Amino acid sequence: MSQWDPAARVSYWAFHANRRPAYMRFAYLHLGSDAAAEEAVDATFDSIMGEWLRMLHMDRLDAYAWTVLKQCIVDRQHRLDPWRRRPEPMDISAFEAALKEAHADQYEVLTDTIRFYSAVSRLAERQRDAVLLRYGLRCSPGEAAAVMGVDEATVRSYLGQAHRRLARLLDTSADPADRTGGADSAESAGS
Repeated sequence: MSQWDPAARVSYWAFHANRRPAYMRFAYLHLGSDAAAEEAVDATFDSIMGEWLRMLHMDRLDAYAWTVLKQCIVDRQHRLDPWRRRPEPMDISAFEAALKEAHADQYEVLTDTIRFYSAVSRLAERQRDAVLLRYGLRCSPGEAAAVMGVDEATVRSYLGQAHRRLARLLDTSADPADRTGGADSAESAGS
């Protein structure tokens, strides 16, 4: 880095400062501890630093950095549990939600939340990333897009696809007519 021109150094540290908080939160969701998340994010920025001058010429620098982060998370997970095949979000938020809902049936809240996270883990990777950033980390679609290195419209598309898939996985439709095209509503419209 000492041989980089000043503009490259400034741009790297600006990128680091801008992305590190979101990367840490995302890594924590997957790894479950501050130490493991910090190790994965540090490895990510070490790798990015080694490629920074080349990355400055990329059209989608953020997308490349996001891929590096995801790989560092997988590597860290593999060291923690060598038999794990793919990253999945930590389910600790299910327990936190159950504790916060004092007025609701805690068991029901817990089982619903675990069921939801299980369904989220079955989404396509990019859809899962968008859902975790948007709802797990409360990023706006624009912030999620910046972190993932894609357009905001792409994140909105991933979220729409995820919502449809989650609805099917969770079978949330209250009225069977909603799933079959609304036969009852067609009859009432014709009356």
